[in-house]
Amino acid sequence: MAKVLSLAQGVAELVHDGDVVALEGFTHLIPVAAGHEIIRQGRKDLTLVRMTPDIVYDQLIGAGCASKLVFSWGGNPGVGSLHRFRDAVQHSWPVSLEIEEHSHAGMANRYVAGASGLPFAVLRGYTGTDLAAQTDTIRSITCPFTGEQLAAVPALNPDVTIVHAQRADRAGNVQLWGIAGVQKEAVLAAKRALVTVEEIVDELEPKPGAVVLPGWAVTAVAEVPFGARPSYAAGYYARDNEAYEAWDAISRDREEFGKWLTGVAA
Repeated sequence: MAKVLSLAQGVAELVHDGDVVALEGFTHLIPVAAGHEIIRQGRKDLTLVRMTPDIVYDQLIGAGCASKLVFSWGGNPGVGSLHRFRDAVQHSWPVSLEIEEHSHAGMANRYVAGASGLPFAVLRGYTGTDLAAQTDTIRSITCPFTGEQLAAVPALNPDVTIVHAQRADRAGNVQLWGIAGVQKEAVLAAKRALVTVEEIVDELEPKPGAVVLPGWAVTAVAEVPFGARPSYAAGYYARDNEAYEAWDAISRDREEFGKWLTGVAA
């Protein structure tokens, strides 16, 4: 059964310096509040993993929390680039950032392999790209049955996965609905899992198409209303598009970012 903790307790207990950390969410239910708590607690030397790192990863990178990013696409969705990410790669500010780039399919299959207890995943992918030449964790493998050349990628098993969802019950069973990415697979692949939720309830009401993460797969849950904002949570609140637009100006300038960081850390 998962423990019910505060967000600060959850991050303090589960996220350590040097960890491989995945904060997953696809457009929707992005665990932004958890990312800000990692910044407040001053975690360092993290390997950040995510299929689609957006502004919360830009913030973590700008705060100097990360030494490596494993990803398949990065940007401020609907707006443009991640300027703190770019500054870290191009100018090593505030610290240098190593990158490991995959395709969406490659990242998704890596999580699936990790969740399945397999050492690697096999897929038809990367054909026509130069990613294999740039990324050591993409290899070629020959199918023993057909002789076909396929791509192989190692399993992803984060030290801790953090996701946001709508509800959990007091036993730590988590209910998530709406657009989902690879949250389920990322949780099942991880050594530890922290789930922030909009509310903790006595009983989960069935929802069509909902994903339920059982309490045995979750280490801790934390009730964090609006924990995904400025992304959205289906059934609770809409996406704050203005916040994504505002981030572009903040993130372009180190001084403006420093002011923002001071506010988050307070």
